[in-house]
Amino acid sequence: MARTALVPIEEYLRTSYDPDVDYVDGALEERNLGEFEHALVQAKITAWLDAQCLSKRLFVVTEARVQVAPSRFRIPDICLMRGWPKSGIITVPPLLCVEILSPEDRLGRVEARIRDFLAFGVPAVWAIDPVQRRAWTYTKDGVEEANGSVLKAEEIVLDLGEIFSEIDKLRG
Repeated sequence: MARTALVPIEEYLRTSYDPDVDYVDGALEERNLGEFEHALVQAKITAWLDAQCLSKRLFVVTEARVQVAPSRFRIPDICLMRGWPKSGIITVPPLLCVEILSPEDRLGRVEARIRDFLAFGVPAVWAIDPVQRRAWTYTKDGVEEANGSVLKAEEIVLDLGEIFSEIDKLRG
């Protein structure tokens, strides 16, 4: 992942990047995305969460800027929110952030993103590897690999096996 020269926070906030980038203490960090498997898993989980959460007055957003610290903005693949942000940027910890790994992702870099979310107050972060079909739940208490592909975050329980089974059916 490329890091560019330091950029003032005001410039980052008024600039559109395609695809959007994280902002970490003045540096822009590109995110791995754009691969089909990543996009499909993201779409399926987003749809599943959206269907489960409507009755709970929760809502799901994808690839939204989350200000995790005064000089840090992260863009998780998926966020589960309880309330509407006061601005175009999420400044209140989401209930859940989901990171879907790409083959090029390095563990240290993904874990740095996860630490930022947890330090910000996000209660749970799911990390999902669609290629290896493994998943983990990170909380302030540590990390736990999904037991039988079941991921939990507060009242939300996702059977990732169902998502992968759906994908297998589409694959034929």
